[in-house]
Amino acid sequence: MKIAIPTKGDKGLEDSVSDVFGRSERFTILEIADGSIVNVEVVENPAASYKHGAGPIVVKMLSDMGVTAVAAREFGLGVSTLLEQNQIKKFNVEANTTVKEAVQKVLREFG
Repeated sequence: MKIAIPTKGDKGLEDSVSDVFGRSERFTILEIADGSIVNVEVVENPAASYKHGAGPIVVKMLSDMGVTAVAAREFGLGVSTLLEQNQIKKFNVEANTTVKEAVQKVLREFG
């Protein structure tokens, strides 16, 4: 399982979830095996500065990376549709949540 979380910086598990999804500066990608985090990678968002069309670019990037779930504060309608089409589950988390807290929520709810 791979979880992607839009983040404000590059501090990995200690980072905060970004307030935006498609235009987040970075994404923290976490690989999960047997309920434990086995890899953490921070990637730059190529669409962070786009005025329009960031969502499809981000969803394609995440899909190409093998992401199976995303956790964010909110998702726009277009991004939600694209995530569903790519069989990527979405989870909402509260503002100011850390990446570690967001991952724990996803693992609890993913079942």
